[in-house]
Amino acid sequence: MRNEEVAWIFHELAELLEFKEEEFFKIRAYKNAARILAELEEPLEEIRLRGNLTKIPGIGKNIAAKINEILTTGRLQKLEDLSKEIPPGLLDIVSLPGIGPKRAAQFRDSLGITSLGELAKAARAGRLRDLPGMGRKTERDIIRCIEMLEDRGGRVLLATAKILVEELKSYLKALPGVSGVEAGGSVRRWRDTVGDIDLVVAAADPEPVMDALSAYPRASEVLTKSGNRLSLQTKWGITVDLEVVPEEQFTLALFLNTGSHAHLNKLENILTDKGVNIKTAISRSGAMFHDEREIYSLLDLPYIPPEMREDQGEVEAAAQNKLPHLLEVEDIRGDLHIHTTWSDGLSTIEQAVKRARDKGYSYMALTDHSQSLRIARGLSLDKLKEQHREIRALNEKFDGFTVLTGIEVDILPRGGLDCPEEILKGVDLVIASVHSAFKQDCETMTARIISAVDDKNVDIIGHLTGRLINHREAYALDLEKVLDASARCGTILEINASPERLDLNDANARRAKEKGVKMAVNTDAHDLKRMDEMSYGVAVARRAWLGPDDIVNTMPIGKLRKYLRKR
Repeated sequence: MRNEEVAWIFHELAELLEFKEEEFFKIRAYKNAARILAELEEPLEEIRLRGNLTKIPGIGKNIAAKINEILTTGRLQKLEDLSKEIPPGLLDIVSLPGIGPKRAAQFRDSLGITSLGELAKAARAGRLRDLPGMGRKTERDIIRCIEMLEDRGGRVLLATAKILVEELKSYLKALPGVSGVEAGGSVRRWRDTVGDIDLVVAAADPEPVMDALSAYPRASEVLTKSGNRLSLQTKWGITVDLEVVPEEQFTLALFLNTGSHAHLNKLENILTDKGVNIKTAISRSGAMFHDEREIYSLLDLPYIPPEMREDQGEVEAAAQNKLPHLLEVEDIRGDLHIHTTWSDGLSTIEQAVKRARDKGYSYMALTDHSQSLRIARGLSLDKLKEQHREIRALNEKFDGFTVLTGIEVDILPRGGLDCPEEILKGVDLVIASVHSAFKQDCETMTARIISAVDDKNVDIIGHLTGRLINHREAYALDLEKVLDASARCGTILEINASPERLDLNDANARRAKEKGVKMAVNTDAHDLKRMDEMSYGVAVARRAWLGPDDIVNTMPIGKLRKYLRKR
């Protein structure tokens, strides 16, 4: 039995013990054992033959005995006994991307859920959202993960693919002889959805790596295997394509696997016009590339970031040395769209502020829902005033950090806003969004949104097209008219960083930039975890060729306040 197979048995044992809420030290011991065994270069069988299992650093007599049992019998009785205590359906829930033992136990204890079918039914009925630490967005994530397992194909959210990528990378990095693992393809280019996962591994011998991935417990079927390449289907329904190369070829292989095909073809066509073949030019150089900048330099081009490699003019811009300076996560100074327990959020104001400060922000805006959105516990006017008084009192305690009063106000079906003007005048930041009547015709919806764009009290239009990726199409909208109105009025448009929205998308954000419209990258966070999704919105901005000057929440607070007052 291979080392990584033994390691995975200990990993599963730790998960089941965590599900049963056993002592922390036991869980930690088995997790550490899994990590140690996966990183061993010498086969466990050989170590056992010498009687040296207990001499492995970090492995005591108890775990050594279990290793011996696994190597002798091919199984571990303790794991099998635990598995019998837990319904198989619960084990399926534990294995869902982003769920894990604690959340599965919560579903069982709170709602009696013991299978994927019961979980799907509860999620679709809206019964999960009120559990501690949950919410509507997490509920939708669970539905999508289950649908992904049921469909066994199609494109999945980038965020879901990244969970799987991180697990695969952790598994492969622990293998002896592996010096690098990275994902290319749509994941590295930060596409909003992913059809398959492209992995590049640096290792001298491809065979052990391919064998290990083939034996990976989440793998369901090897599709093809040839030379240094392997393609397999996972139990999550996503195909994984693996290429294993020597360390000196890793950068080049990652470059080629990142694509896109259109980008690589454009590079090849430009060089062909000069009488040069891209692969020949690279191979003849005999270079060991330390990073991709060296590859582009060889092609007489400046470095083109992965997010831009879509043949959307980036190669021509690079050839003319006209590539933009792209937005970075570090440029963001604050999040301007956050919900709290005052409406449908899961964190208190204090918790949200702490997370924002921990992230290095210098400001944030609390934008709970307005009164008409009852499903989201929208604030009455009295509650809104009370919240804003609390925020102003809180600001007096802070040094170097500002909480902006705000509201996400509904754009009503017939136009206009769900909040009196006298209230909006006193709010630091107003986001106006559509949350109802999504099936209106194009003319009606366009006029409805432009009514908010024209309102002098509205600062930002939230998630403009209303799409939910793989769930709800964008509503009918004359985008050009809305962009023209936004440019005329100086109204900011949002790039909503929630992985299920990414709205504006990259194409619409780039069009907005061309018209001179300023944008804000916001998380629309309803819990603390969602505040960490800013990178997805920044990636959209980068794919749209946006720089820090295009984004208002890169401004320091004084400049931002002045900008909002001016517009």
